[in-house]
Amino acid sequence: MTQERASVATFKGNPITLVGPELKVGDTAPDFRLNKNLLEEVTLQDFAGKIKLISVVPSLDTGVCDAQTRRFNQEAADLGDDVVILTVSADLPFAQARWCGAAGVDRVVTLSDYKDNAFGKTYGVLIKEFALDQRAVFVVDQDNKIRYVEVLKEMSEHPDYEKPVAAVKELLS
Repeated sequence: MTQERASVATFKGNPITLVGPELKVGDTAPDFRLNKNLLEEVTLQDFAGKIKLISVVPSLDTGVCDAQTRRFNQEAADLGDDVVILTVSADLPFAQARWCGAAGVDRVVTLSDYKDNAFGKTYGVLIKEFALDQRAVFVVDQDNKIRYVEVLKEMSEHPDYEKPVAAVKELLS
């Protein structure tokens, strides 16, 4: 049975329910299967040996999600080849590609959780009421241990941008 965590987050002040476990620093990152495009799926193992900054957004077509993805795209330039930044949303893969083209975002890998919201359920960020993923940031090291977690308490707020980048830089040193 899938765990539900009621009223742990809000959308514009209204309680929402997150589905899945509450992941913590030190946990092993769960494997995932996400769509890179309509035909190609990727898993956590496709990024083996890399530090992974996973930026989770409800939809790229909203203001905060747009800003969050652009910000991490800028940060990617300074982090080097040992780091991959993944942006996960429930947007369809072709909508993600269209958005990236229009926004000039070319350093993050957009991945879609549209098929069955499996990432959201596994990472504990699926919003039951909307079938979207709650805004969150995870930093996962080369051995797939979670080193940083922020699941936003309010869906419409920005994450802390400095702390996950600092966590990545610490892993690089």
